[in-house]
Amino acid sequence: MSIATPRVLAASPRRRVAVGTAVAIVNYNGGKRLEECVAAVCGQSVAPERILVYDNASDDGSCEGLAARYPQIELRRFPTNRGFAAACNAALREAAGCRWVAVLNSDATPARHWLARLTAAAEALPGAAALASQLLRANDPTRLDGAGDVYHVSGAAWRSGHGKPAATHPTASDQAPREVFSACAAAALFRRDAVLDVGGFDESFFCYFEDVDLSYRLRLRGHRIWHVPRAVARHVGGASSGPQSDFALYHGHRNLVWTYFRNTPSRLFWRHLTQHLAWNLATTLWFTLQGRGSVILRGKWDALRGLPRILRERQAIHQHAVVNAEQLRRTMATGWLKPYIGRHA
Repeated sequence: MSIATPRVLAASPRRRVAVGTAVAIVNYNGGKRLEECVAAVCGQSVAPERILVYDNASDDGSCEGLAARYPQIELRRFPTNRGFAAACNAALREAAGCRWVAVLNSDATPARHWLARLTAAAEALPGAAALASQLLRANDPTRLDGAGDVYHVSGAAWRSGHGKPAATHPTASDQAPREVFSACAAAALFRRDAVLDVGGFDESFFCYFEDVDLSYRLRLRGHRIWHVPRAVARHVGGASSGPQSDFALYHGHRNLVWTYFRNTPSRLFWRHLTQHLAWNLATTLWFTLQGRGSVILRGKWDALRGLPRILRERQAIHQHAVVNAEQLRRTMATGWLKPYIGRHA
């Protein structure tokens, strides 16, 4: 598949600027990783028009002196932690005039050609509204952190190839973009008008699963999501909250219920509801046996408490859906055992 070169505007004889592109970095107590991320964005082979840094009331000093050291950035500091989803929405609103907005966690460090390869693919791929990066583990870049997100008909979701050797993943031999269900927002590119048209990120999610939920709504409107293997970023994962923290467990398992109930078309909803309930029961039992029952039960209880709102939103979402259920199902993982075994293929 040929990929067109992004439109560029000469900024100097040695530097090009991707026209209509902004990069938004979201930080919460990112420590030295924030500066590594900012330095990598400022050093891109094709520079964004704007670099927006949103800080969610960090108290670790990670933003101190940052704007002085990197005058290219625009630093926004929130007085309270509004969450990852709210910071992304702020970037989408502020980047008026930009067609594409790239989002980065402060614990993600993009390679030099990351933005150039994402923007080139974005302009070439049919129906692209979101593009996922090739995420490598920061502490072991020979292994994948993820190659796009997989969504199972049960409502479970995971990063494709997570933890697998990067050299043996299919993307190692086939570097062409491939379609995935969702783009992990740790390092992804979004078409601004398409995202705003479906309501942006859901700020009630705060963080975790907000990118899957957004991708689901984009797909319901007929947009497509692609993974670009040559757009590489190293990702720590859970640097602010911890990947296995109670915070991550609560939000992830609350939000997966909301994502399923709000977005799944009726035909698929009833067809796979038993699998959805089984997945929730199995994960609740598993974490209870690990001594974390109070956390996951609180997440599930709050998910149920939020369902009246979610179901009201569901009606509005599906009034504007343009894809049929079977088309959508072909983009999902299937099989009863898939969420339990062989998830990271």
